[in-house]
Parts: sequence; structure tokens; C-alpha cells
Amino acid sequence: MQRIGLTGGIAAGKSVASRRLAELGAVVIDADELARAAVAPGTVGYDAVLEEFGPDVLAADGTLDREALGQVVFSDDAARARLEAIVHPEVRRIGAEREAAAAVRDPQAVVVHSVPLLVETGQADRFELLVLVNAPADLRVERLVRLRGMSQEQAQTRVAIQASDDERLAAADVILDGTGSDHDLIAQVDDLWTRLLAERAAEADPA
Repeated sequence: MQRIGLTGGIAAGKSVASRRLAELGAVVIDADELARAAVAPGTVGYDAVLEEFGPDVLAADGTLDREALGQVVFSDDAARARLEAIVHPEVRRIGAEREAAAAVRDPQAVVVHSVPLLVETGQADRFELLVLVNAPADLRVERLVRLRGMSQEQAQTRVAIQASDDERLAAADVILDGTGSDHDLIAQVDDLWTRLLAERAAEADPA
């Protein structure tokens, strides 16, 4: 099994790269998806978030209102740290379970952990290869405003709380350019996948 970390700042293009890797045959374990599963109704994480932040972060259907919760934590470092202390351990636990299941199904699987806060949470050394989808902060802010309907202030706050571009670049083994179109990024992912397959073939048959 090959373990790859995939990261990138918000709105850099990581989701496009992640989807393409899954289409090519990788087992993608998405930390955003796991974060939602970790706080779904009936889970330990859900109960802990409700206890910590109260009923104001609940939607009408009883699920967590991610927008309301985001309004609380993205403007308050201490509140965000409390939320992360609840969610991150559960995300790692569920991710480990899914990785183990993938290894059982296929010992030669390529497992990609798509983690927005990979560098921030000190996980850079956990992977054989760390792939970064990179786009400058000002472009990511513009995309958040244009594509996700955020205000300029909301977008700048979301970008500012993540690692700096320099920190992510320093940790990366492979850098994909997320400044262009989805098609451009997919072509880079395809090239990376071809290279990975060639390297694995060479390792299997060194002669």
C-alpha cells in the first residue's frame, strides 16, 4: 500500500485533484467527509460539540449547522481550538479504520488522505508522498467570494487561519499548480498518476 497526503489551501483546487485521483483508481479518504461523519447525530463527537457550543449550532433537523458553527469558530481562536480538539481525533480514528479496510481489500492500494489542515496539524511526516495543490491567497479569496458566496471579510478570515503558502510549499514533495482551470489541474494529476504507476512498476521489477 502507498500512502499519499493531499493538501492545499481552501479554494486552491484540492477537491478537483481528489476527485480525479479517485477516478484513476486511488482510494481517497477525505478529511472533510470524515469531519462530517465524526459529528453526525448519535456520535460521540456530536454530543461533545453540542455540550461545548450549545443548541445554537443545531439546524432544524437536529444535525449540526455547519454555517452557524463556522461563524462561531472562525472568528475565535480559542473556540476553534476546542472544536478541533473534539473533531480531529475522531477524524484520525475513522481515517485509520478506512485505510485498514482498503489495505485488506487490496494490499497494493494507493491510499490518498485528502486533508485541508495537513500541515497545520503536524501530519506532513505521516505520508510517503505529500502532494500540494497550490494557489496564491488572493486568488483563493477571490474564488471564495465568487464561487461560494462569502463576503470579502469571511473569505480573508478563512484563508488567514490556515497555514501560509510558504509553510505548505516547504512541506510538499509534489506541487500541482491550482491557478488555472480544472482541466489544467486534472492534466497535472494524470501526469502524477502515470509517474506513480511507473515508479511502482520499476520497484516491482528492478531489472
